[in-house]
Amino acid sequence: MNGQPLLEVENLRIDLAAGDTRFAAVQDVSFTINRGETMGLVGESGCGKSITALALIGLLRHPLMIGGGTIRFDGREIQKLPASEMRGLRGNRIAMIFQEPMTALNPLSPVGRQIAEMFVLHKGASWREAENLAVEALASVRVPAPERRVKDYPHQLSGGMRQRVMIAIALACGPDLLLADEPTTALDVTVQAEILDLIRELSAAKGTAVLMISHDLGLIANMCRRVGVMYAGKLVEERAAEDVFRSPSHPYTGGLVASLPLLGARARHGRQRLREISGVVPPVSAFPKGCRFNPRCHASTDRCRAEDPVVTALPDGGFVRCHYHE
Repeated sequence: MNGQPLLEVENLRIDLAAGDTRFAAVQDVSFTINRGETMGLVGESGCGKSITALALIGLLRHPLMIGGGTIRFDGREIQKLPASEMRGLRGNRIAMIFQEPMTALNPLSPVGRQIAEMFVLHKGASWREAENLAVEALASVRVPAPERRVKDYPHQLSGGMRQRVMIAIALACGPDLLLADEPTTALDVTVQAEILDLIRELSAAKGTAVLMISHDLGLIANMCRRVGVMYAGKLVEERAAEDVFRSPSHPYTGGLVASLPLLGARARHGRQRLREISGVVPPVSAFPKGCRFNPRCHASTDRCRAEDPVVTALPDGGFVRCHYHE
């Protein structure tokens, strides 16, 4: 984890086109990930986490497009690479576990062939060799009877099984960077632990960097060294995971952490309602002026409603976007 970061994102902007108008769905997002490091990205639905990951892997489609900034992978700018070169990276050195396996998998192809394709395209294997490797890949993510399952189509599998197929595809070529968008969705607790252990093993053995996107703050706290908190298309806080959960600096981060149930709290204090953040994430076309969190913030002032807070470096090495973080 020394030397140049594997991934560097600087001032990334993602635009949403609506006729002749463009809205900044993601704006001024910057972060780095070192080799072998796992970084978490959290926030409510609609905050821009998934489209940020899609931008990193070159999978944005109209009406979404990169509107500015730099994405540098292993020292090389990749946001404007030709499609053929990006295909050489995608699935090989950069892989992604998609949030919705039913829409990400090809419904007309057996899952074994979809896994085998990775070895043929990126590793130069023959189809016969690739089919054997596909069986091994399914076995590695704890799919029972993998020799039989490789012949199944996605609709023949349960949601949890489809998710494991997606993970097998993503891990097939031993990527340098893994983008994991809700990787344990639809999996039971035992299988979740197995999959997370598998990702940890890959990271430890091959130095794979991981960007973990999840609503599950417990998972993020367990897996990640650093955490970025995203709200309405901006990173509002990024710090070491233990600092984020122990002493959040941004009111939005504090709201997320406060909404977590506390083990034993019900037993000690009787029935206790979970705290919640009032309101909802605004749509891209209606981001408020000033701090984007100000309509939902209990401590907002006229300054919050008028001025967009700048990035402020914190003594512990992270940063926050808040006028009153102290």
